[in-house]
Amino acid sequence: MNERSEATTGPTEPTAGAGRMDPATEAFVVHRNLLFTVAYEMLGSAADAEDVLQETWLRWVKVDMDQVQDQRAYLVRIATRRSLDRLRALKRRKEAYVGPWLPEPLLTTPDVAEEAELAESVSIALMLVLETLSPTERAVFVLREVFDVGYDEIAEAVGKTQATVRQIAHRARRHVDARRPREVVSPSQARAAVASFQRALEARDLQGLLDALAPEVVLISDGGGVKQAAPQPIIGADKVARMIVSGLGKAQIALTSESTVVNGNPALLLRVDGEIDGVIAARVEDARITGLYYVRNPQKLTRITSEIPLTLK
Repeated sequence: MNERSEATTGPTEPTAGAGRMDPATEAFVVHRNLLFTVAYEMLGSAADAEDVLQETWLRWVKVDMDQVQDQRAYLVRIATRRSLDRLRALKRRKEAYVGPWLPEPLLTTPDVAEEAELAESVSIALMLVLETLSPTERAVFVLREVFDVGYDEIAEAVGKTQATVRQIAHRARRHVDARRPREVVSPSQARAAVASFQRALEARDLQGLLDALAPEVVLISDGGGVKQAAPQPIIGADKVARMIVSGLGKAQIALTSESTVVNGNPALLLRVDGEIDGVIAARVEDARITGLYYVRNPQKLTRITSEIPLTLK
């Protein structure tokens, strides 16, 4: 592919009366939300996904547009390659991370929650499952199963043959299916389960918590070494409920919770003495909570007050 020689710092939104954008900028702006979603689902980090967007833009503006037959596919290919490079570096960072690592939560627009496929694909629960895949497996799974990209395009993006990509896709799908939630509940069912947990949490009601939690519930908390968090997952409704009630009792803090939508699913924004303390996302199955994901690391709480648009298109 031929490249143009001029450099640029990034796309800018046109101002009133500024005229039409050049073709490269227009294409990038049109597909920006898609590219961010691809990168975020591959990385689990919005900050790194934004960096991938910048790197994709810098590569894109050097491409000869006359040689590009499918702008969307070409942009996704660039973003995938950049994400794979970052994913391998992220793996090393996660190995040195203090305590359990959770994806960076995003405040998402209401339409994401209503689009079941998108809401499941960006859920904290599924993204944790994706963490168990190799970088290439994750890229192939995300592109094929979430964005329905053709095997030929995936092969070019990850540098493998189509036959190899098909094998990787089959292996990754089988791996994820064995670990993903058994059923996809409706948004109303998920909201009801989280609301029950919220009422019990605010009342410090042990029995109410036990009623909201499934017997096999798992609580994972991420403080990143900055905020206090359980060093290992806590398993079982009784242990989780008693830890919550005991912790709140000992801390003697003014805790408030606010319903929100994080990663396309119902969640709670927690405040302590009026200051944001963290976000709790939930995995809901059979009307009860089977997973609680508590992100307290301040570095991961920068995108929970402004909505982030995500899309599969």
